[in-house]
Amino acid sequence: MPKISDALWELAAAEVRAREREVSEGLAEPRADPSAVCERTLFFMGSKAGGKTTIVLRCLDRDETPKSTLALEYTFGRRARGHNTPKDIAHFWELGGGTSLSDLIQIPITVQNVGALSVVLVLDLSKPSVLFGTAERLLQVTRAKVDQVFSDLQRTGESKSGKPPAPNRAPRILHKDHPDRELINPFPVPLLIIGSKFDIFQDFDSEKKKVISKTLRFLAHYYGASLIFTSTKSENLMAKTRGLVTHLAFGMERGKTVSVDPSKPLIIPTGMDSFSQIGSPPITDVDIGTLHARNPLDLWKKVFERVFPPESTSDLKELKDPAKDPQYSEAQIDSMRAQKDQVCKETRVCLSQIKG
Repeated sequence: MPKISDALWELAAAEVRAREREVSEGLAEPRADPSAVCERTLFFMGSKAGGKTTIVLRCLDRDETPKSTLALEYTFGRRARGHNTPKDIAHFWELGGGTSLSDLIQIPITVQNVGALSVVLVLDLSKPSVLFGTAERLLQVTRAKVDQVFSDLQRTGESKSGKPPAPNRAPRILHKDHPDRELINPFPVPLLIIGSKFDIFQDFDSEKKKVISKTLRFLAHYYGASLIFTSTKSENLMAKTRGLVTHLAFGMERGKTVSVDPSKPLIIPTGMDSFSQIGSPPITDVDIGTLHARNPLDLWKKVFERVFPPESTSDLKELKDPAKDPQYSEAQIDSMRAQKDQVCKETRVCLSQIKG
């Protein structure tokens, strides 16, 4: 009869072999030197008033009252990997204003941190009419900036560590035998999509929930992202959300829970879905062939927007200047600013008359 100690060693050896196999196939990163401090950066973006700040605070175990994000905000967290080990550092950047301040995306993404950068896209499930447009715009701008930084690194061969990071970490997220490996368009850095306000979403009409759920499953799988639906009113869902965020921030185990039931909160880690399981876009009132989509992503967008017509973006354009956003109003400062603007206007008039 084998000793218990022998069985434990066999289990440990099997785990090491499995880990080495994952690293060789690109499904996991080599373990860092336990004595070295690891720094990672998380960039939160998404729907305006979608709950990003609340999620960040909960993931950092901070009992603070969340405030509206003023354009772009920064905080950080520390966590030790074990006893007598230095604490790893996670830098948290959060973009406010939905898509109206997307120009600020270039600030937190740099040559120094892009090799350890992850993006968290928070989408408000209770506002589907702006959901797809928000995701599309923010992912486009972020991808362009990340690609530009990677291009700069490849050209100069410089980075914080003295070695350029891998030009793309995400394409290896699917197992080599996964049927969709050549069909997806992975985001250039790890991506987590969070559907917030599930407590409101769960009361939607079942068909509308099906459209939103399947569309977000497609987006997540297409971009090689993890997907989770959550609510700040559910401790269970927030615990699972924290698990995925801390996996990106501190390299913690991400958990093995998978839920694809449309009547329940979706929880689908990277690589755990497939196009065959997701199925075709849910539409019955029109022939898909008549939508004239350029590609699968465009097809899903057209179907989604037939069910949830997008809202006008005119309001967002008007609020491009944060100084004009009413959520940042300050009576005394605004009054002084108005006086100065008036003085400048009168000065310009006088100068034009003199030149005339």
